[in-house]
Amino acid sequence: MRTLALVLTASLAAVAAVAVARSIGPPARFQDPDAAVMQVLHLADRRLSLMPAVAAWKWQQHAPVTASAREQVVIAHAGQLARPLGLSGGAVERVFALQVRLAREEEARLEQRWHAVGYDYRGQPPSLQRVLRPQLDQLTTDLLRALYLAAPQLGRADFQSRYWARAAQALHAAGWSDASRRELLADLHAIGAPSGSALEHIRASGIIRIGTTGDYAPFSLESAGALSGADIDLGRSLAASLGAQPVFVHTSWPGLMSDLAAGRFDLAMSGISITPARAAAAAFSIPYESGGKTIIVRCADAHRFPSLAALDRPDETIIVNPGGTNQDYVRANVHHARVRVFPDNRTIFDEILQHRADAMITDDVEVELQAHEHPGLCRGMAGTLTHADKAILMPKDPALLAAVNAWLRAGLAHRRLAALIRADSGSLDGARLQGR
Repeated sequence: MRTLALVLTASLAAVAAVAVARSIGPPARFQDPDAAVMQVLHLADRRLSLMPAVAAWKWQQHAPVTASAREQVVIAHAGQLARPLGLSGGAVERVFALQVRLAREEEARLEQRWHAVGYDYRGQPPSLQRVLRPQLDQLTTDLLRALYLAAPQLGRADFQSRYWARAAQALHAAGWSDASRRELLADLHAIGAPSGSALEHIRASGIIRIGTTGDYAPFSLESAGALSGADIDLGRSLAASLGAQPVFVHTSWPGLMSDLAAGRFDLAMSGISITPARAAAAAFSIPYESGGKTIIVRCADAHRFPSLAALDRPDETIIVNPGGTNQDYVRANVHHARVRVFPDNRTIFDEILQHRADAMITDDVEVELQAHEHPGLCRGMAGTLTHADKAILMPKDPALLAAVNAWLRAGLAHRRLAALIRADSGSLDGARLQGR
């Protein structure tokens, strides 16, 4: 399999073609966890805001406020929709039971007021059967989807205190009180993260949540709020093959495995190397890129570091980003050189150019890309210190693994994945050379 390092000389025509293709449609961005919670709150408020129209229609039709059978159907239906998403049906039913109760109380309050002071609803209320109930049914579906996306945030230990002030602002329709706002936050907190089959969740929600770091070119890079890279485009292609919308969830190298275990995303794509420790806790797809660790240094010093032994000396400083296989390798194999941990993988190579470190050990594909971008950086050795495959990380879900591998095999067989990788390597490189 050709590695990314071999395709960094993509033609300017190919780069331009990719740039034109990407100009169509919005760029990929990380999901905003706070915005996901706010969407839940806005939908809950929207539901209650429809109650004056519902009450007015019932008043004109002389229909009773209470419709117990309909209420129970709505609550039970929400629980049924929640289960394929991996959400607690009972917890979701409590969220909807609260909304149904508040709706009934608001309708009753309006009816009592109209009896006392006269009917004063402005305009003609829409039909309950033809307009209002379809809107309410759509809100049920939208709210379930929003709950699914916000679920990891809802389970935070500090969820209720973190979002109390925002809930007080977002839940402003008539019928809310401080007590009912707190009750809603407590019910939302009880929902918890999705559990069960990730593939079932993807199919039920029409969403695939893709974890990525946004700090590792040419696979995943965030710049000015937009995501680009080979794994971003591959993630979009995978989502399309599953009939789903991709949602990119920010993760980090130190938190990658804990985020996966906590259900914060369905799978992760970020140039992730297969390691025994990761493979013991999760599943990996078939590899889609191969390479290994090598040394990057200032070009003026390249002749000094043809091997690890030449670098691993007390008077040399090796810089490393935390939490990934680079740090694992340095911990296991560097015994004499000074090791400096630097948290920002996007600016770490500048530390070598500024003489605050002498070298970094990282994947050969990144070395080739950074050396091409920074004229002052060069590869220090011809070969690699290790061999590793990169693949898609996911839970131990046989159905999801089979679906992802089927997509990968088809793409590799038709060279579609290689074309995406070549394009991203070239376009990232070209964009950076232009100062982006």
